[in-house]
Amino acid sequence: MQQYLDSLIARWGIQTDWQVALLYAAGMLVFASLILLLWVAPLAGFTSFIERRIAARIQSRVGPNRVGPQGILQWIADGLKCLLKEDLIPRDADPILFKIAPYLVFMGMFGTFAVLPFAEKLIVADLNVGLFYLVAVTAFIAVGIIMAGWASNNKWALLGGMRSANQIVSYEIPSGMALLAVVLASGTMSTQGIIREQGWLPWDWNLFRTPFLFIAFFIYFIAALAESNRTPFDLPEGESELVAGYNTEYSGMRFAFFFLAEWAELYVIAAVATLAFLGGWQVPSFVPDGGRTLVQVLCFVCKSFFWMFVIIWIRWTLPRVRVDQMMELCWKYLVPMGFVVLVGTAVWETFVPRQGAAALAVRLALFLIAVAAGVRFMLRVRYNLRESGAQVRLNPIV
Repeated sequence: MQQYLDSLIARWGIQTDWQVALLYAAGMLVFASLILLLWVAPLAGFTSFIERRIAARIQSRVGPNRVGPQGILQWIADGLKCLLKEDLIPRDADPILFKIAPYLVFMGMFGTFAVLPFAEKLIVADLNVGLFYLVAVTAFIAVGIIMAGWASNNKWALLGGMRSANQIVSYEIPSGMALLAVVLASGTMSTQGIIREQGWLPWDWNLFRTPFLFIAFFIYFIAALAESNRTPFDLPEGESELVAGYNTEYSGMRFAFFFLAEWAELYVIAAVATLAFLGGWQVPSFVPDGGRTLVQVLCFVCKSFFWMFVIIWIRWTLPRVRVDQMMELCWKYLVPMGFVVLVGTAVWETFVPRQGAAALAVRLALFLIAVAAGVRFMLRVRYNLRESGAQVRLNPIV
């Protein structure tokens, strides 16, 4: 995007600073609008359909299959239904804060896409503080959820907002430590720079670079689930305890905004894990330049979709934890492990040569451990399916 705008500036002979700034602002606005209309909204809607179908498979039922071919347009029908419903505001609620809260949640989610790359030359803004910006802008989500719980003047919504404040503020610490370890290893906070420091081979990813980054990946993934209120950490919206949690009093379009942000945030979590630990858009050097960008986009999106599937899988497999268990996991385990990872990464990068034989041996060993664990897991799944007599359907549509 920046290269395209630079070419326009050179072609049109623009030299005045305010004209350059205006062109950059207009270009970023247009590109961001295209991402919203062509990627974020359809992604969130289609993710809701995929999650409902996966949940149906896990629970031995069909799932949505009426609207469109095999129900693939169900998310459009649900979105239109929410838009057409009456927008109710409780009489005793704070009307201004009540109206603003869903938009803050959406802003916090949508703002992250400014620094999330799709390919080497496909990003809205390659900021030199991209990872810091990404962590900072997601704070809008926490503010919006807390604001929604308080402004609703409903005890269930208020409890959900208080739980969310407690949970998000706590789990931001281990999540930030895990990402800071990546920054120490890469030497940059630019999302594109972090990806360029990795290779396309799995053992060249940050995930297998050091034992400390290997642990950091799991710290980040668990903390990100908690920050986004995903099961087993969905306490702010626990239906069995709080009716619907912080969004109990919402209806219509504002109710839809909360869920639009939640499903789009699945991609954000998976995309950050992909760019920080899994090589991002890196593809082999023999890929031709003509289709290189397309291959990079497919590579990045496929990696992200895999971890989105894992997040959905976890939701419909694990039970919800208690509040004390959630806080104990954070402060007694993840935060101390985050300190160890941070210090260990700094020491490793100082004393272990990056291209040395020892570093390569560690990478290959970690990769083989991950492969062995994956094979062991799949064998266990196969054994459980055989013992239960369940029928496996590989066709995701029928």
